[in-house]
Amino acid sequence: MNREVTLPLIVDDRGTLQVAAADVSKLLRTVGARWLRLVEDGQDGLDEDTVAALTIELAKLADRIDVACIAHSSGQST
Repeated sequence: MNREVTLPLIVDDRGTLQVAAADVSKLLRTVGARWLRLVEDGQDGLDEDTVAALTIELAKLADRIDVACIAHSSGQST
């Protein structure tokens, strides 16, 4: 399972980002970290390998959001 996710940047007519990318990427990383803590605490019904894989994918998505926003802010296209 290796699908690409395309995330549009939401900008106004002046090119200003309308969503705080730092907040979105922080949220993605926080969700992954919370899942890992639940596994470490022995939460029933959570598969450790699945949680690890999902956490990695969330971190990759957060990284892609950060990179896209940095490129947008510096005037480059990704």
